Amino acid sequence: MCSVPTPARSRRTGSERPAGGLRPGRGRSEGRGSPPRYPGWVTTDASSAEAPRTPGSPRPARITAAAVLVAVQGAVVAGLGAGMLVMLLTGSRADDTTQALAGAATVLALAVLPLAAARGLWLRRRWSRGPAVIVQLMALPVGWQMAQNGGVWLAAGAVIALTALAVLVCLVNPTATEALGIGPREPRDA
Repeated sequence: MCSVPTPARSRRTGSERPAGGLRPGRGRSEGRGSPPRYPGWVTTDASSAEAPRTPGSPRPARITAAAVLVAVQGAVVAGLGAGMLVMLLTGSRADDTTQALAGAATVLALAVLPLAAARGLWLRRRWSRGPAVIVQLMALPVGWQMAQNGGVWLAAGAVIALTALAVLVCLVNPTATEALGIGPREPRDA
């Protein structure tokens, strides 16, 4: 259910703004105290950046699939970083310890982005689509480069590239963008 926003005065500028927790959808309100002209105003908690949805509405399958695939990507990257760290700690080569430690720390840090994006997609947070798309755009050239080496690397590169394409297709779908609260903006009147 949508509630009608009541205007609140800003102390600094005296301009009208929506009352706490209301986020504009696709339109502007016509005047003081009037309801919004276009649908799309959603009441949310002021600290929450949730996408507009009705309570109890099911998560679209495309968002679920994208969240799971991005989480798997993040887990694989974290596993590679942990494996590098274990090899460093158990290895006998002490000549390049600093470089190996920096590499393992970098890979572990890179795992944070897909894992955070996967959690955001699972919870249908609007901000999560951007990091998820960035991860996929970074994964495509990695998959291509791995596939160029042939053998086992060809299979690994194909899996990475196909997974990235699948996530991109899921995230660009209108059902997914609507579930995340992302959509075309109404043109503003001059």
